Amino acid sequence: MQREAIDDLPFYQAFGNETVLFEQAWRNRLPLLIKGPTGCGKTRFVAHMAARLGRPLYTVSCHDDLTAADLVGRHLIGDGVTYWSDGPLTRAVREGGICYLDEVVEARKDTTVVLHPLADDRRILPIERTGEILQAPPEFMLVVSYNPGYQHFLKGMKPSTRQRFVALRFNFPPPALERDIVIGETGVDSLMAQHLVTLANSLRALKAHDLEEAASTRLLIYAATLIHGGMDAVAACQAAVVEPLTDDGETAAALMELVHVTFGR
Repeated sequence: MQREAIDDLPFYQAFGNETVLFEQAWRNRLPLLIKGPTGCGKTRFVAHMAARLGRPLYTVSCHDDLTAADLVGRHLIGDGVTYWSDGPLTRAVREGGICYLDEVVEARKDTTVVLHPLADDRRILPIERTGEILQAPPEFMLVVSYNPGYQHFLKGMKPSTRQRFVALRFNFPPPALERDIVIGETGVDSLMAQHLVTLANSLRALKAHDLEEAASTRLLIYAATLIHGGMDAVAACQAAVVEPLTDDGETAAALMELVHVTFGR
């Protein structure tokens, strides 16, 4: 869990109506579900919007062992006394903040059920262990995200949970915008950013055949960061793009051929 500062507006380049939808959902007290591939900007978008709206942000990276107590809170023992410690969801409710559950389908379904009374018109958080029932203030917002590409019958979101949210589908930005994002994040020149975006789109065309995941905008930013720091472009792409995409040697070699073609080597 991470509580994030709101002093600076995180860089985010919009390419649709996502900022309008987020603001409308927040103003109308509606929970938001964001769907999209890994590394396409979902988390950055939420951080940007929280700062833009001036709300504290609590981010939870969901996983198989996440419990309801991890979200709501638990009793702890210290200095010989027992005291209650709020979880990130409870803190966000108390403060009128935004609680963001990243990759929510990774959490157990019996854990995500705790979201139900917050994600409908009740907007309450019952805390069974203390007997409290917190009423979410108007400023509170619940946001969850997941990657539909990872979904299967064990990892899907329950319909009874999913239908409590308004939903927003993310994808990778159009090439010209993705180039601008890479430049804005790293400071590389326009030609180098264009080469990286061209490489990414060539790799994304292979996703259905050889790769479990597409080359993300995040990986392009990593590669551009290395290049801007003085690293050779081919070596940077191998370290920041090719190797994170596959463990298979033959597949990596095939991807490196695309790297060499893109950079004319």
